[in-house]
Amino acid sequence: MPGDHLLAIDQGTQSARALIFDLRGNLVAKARAPIEPYFSDAPGLAEQHAHVFWDAVCKACQALWSEPGVSKNRIAGVALTTQRSTVLNVDKDGAPLRPAISWLDQRRTEGLPPVGGAWGVLFRLAGMSGTVAYLQAEAEANWIRTHQPEIWKQTHKYLLLSGYLTFRLVGRFVDSIGCQVGYIPFDYKGLHWSKRSDWKWQALPMDPSLLPDLKAPTETLGEITRAASDATGIPAGLPLIAAAADKACEVIGAGGLEPHVGCLSYGTAATINTTHRRYLEVIPLLPPYPSAVPGAYSLEVQIFRGYWMVSWFKHEFGLREQHLADERGLVPEALFDELVRAVPPGSQGLVLQPYWSPGLKHPGPEARGAIIGFGAAHTRAHLYRAILEGLAYALREGAERTSKRSGVPITELRVAGGGSQSDAALQLTADVFGLPASRPHVYEASGLGAAMDAAVGLHLHPDFQTALREMTRLGRTFEPDAAAHRTYDDLYRQVYLQMYDRLRPLYESMRRSVPPSSGERTT
Repeated sequence: MPGDHLLAIDQGTQSARALIFDLRGNLVAKARAPIEPYFSDAPGLAEQHAHVFWDAVCKACQALWSEPGVSKNRIAGVALTTQRSTVLNVDKDGAPLRPAISWLDQRRTEGLPPVGGAWGVLFRLAGMSGTVAYLQAEAEANWIRTHQPEIWKQTHKYLLLSGYLTFRLVGRFVDSIGCQVGYIPFDYKGLHWSKRSDWKWQALPMDPSLLPDLKAPTETLGEITRAASDATGIPAGLPLIAAAADKACEVIGAGGLEPHVGCLSYGTAATINTTHRRYLEVIPLLPPYPSAVPGAYSLEVQIFRGYWMVSWFKHEFGLREQHLADERGLVPEALFDELVRAVPPGSQGLVLQPYWSPGLKHPGPEARGAIIGFGAAHTRAHLYRAILEGLAYALREGAERTSKRSGVPITELRVAGGGSQSDAALQLTADVFGLPASRPHVYEASGLGAAMDAAVGLHLHPDFQTALREMTRLGRTFEPDAAAHRTYDDLYRQVYLQMYDRLRPLYESMRRSVPPSSGERTT
């Protein structure tokens, strides 16, 4: 049957994946091309050459065509989802002027002129001047304009990675509204570029012509060009349908279309997202991001470098499990799950706060990670379980903040991302929240969400409710254990929620004693 398959391209932090889904949400075929996430020339810097991303997309797509069950004639359209907040400067031909600055980059530009005029007065009265100054310092565009003015002067377009790859695919400087997550002059409430009167143009001085045209999710961005077809093997002329950033696509791919469904992502950044039709800021001046559903918002609380800590533990302390897995022909996660199960819920009083990288409000820019409660009985297994528990505590706190702000209690959990493949992590999550936690039926939830955008945009499904019903379903569900939940609830309320305020003065002292360039800001 022609036109009943959808190609989703998912450019993540670790790899590019080319995925073909049918209209029932079944993954027909998959190909993956790994990438190095970044290179670093100095502490805190994280960059990657643009060709690395494009080459990975081409390799993944080309590998796909030899997979069983794949027919180019059956592909109705293409959708693209990418990592967020990675930015590029390109010339009028779309050629990169410098390496992309990754979302993992931690450079800052201090001493910029504060936002003035009526907005400056308003921010001072509201006590938000520090927040705005933090956003200015974090913006990659401000760093490039300040430290590489010759690059900024040559820049024809300032693009997110999604916009750059879209240009490579369709030959136009256009991007999806659903991908606009970063330090850019975007109106997150109106879902369009900010009006000229908006304070963001003072905080991020740039000519509006530097920014690409925007299309809403499900709208057509363009058609695959002959050059893109030659490089990727995607048939020329196929429509590229606007999707959204990877987290937003993951939310709908996991079935999170309603605000009572909390979608947890256990990836490099751990997040909890809920989909709302109303604009709500969980923390003032920190907006919800665009949803993969047109006109909707994805309320998000993020633990920057969330499951990065899990990878760190495996690298530093998990060589035994890695070797045993190789000997037994197992995936290492199975043995790491054994570590978790060797320790009782609550890790015998070992409690971890996962603030590996500074934040803006809660945690603030002074924040650090912390582990308290060590005793003679504790082993590396306790530490591993405490890491998973600390991430679940932090995401539960985010869920409670979201529910309080929105007035909608979260009653169901969906868990996606690399960490979701651990049964022990899923059970632990259900126990910490006291809610059932379910996996999506496919691991590639972000790719599935992009395919859902394509299905609705091409009228293969009439609306998102139908696409959700036809293309998503639950995998395994983990029910909370009542006794474990009581243990976690006590530790969460009596210990975890107290840690940040109690430790904050010490974090402030450390921040003054240890400059940003040494240690804690390295990537």
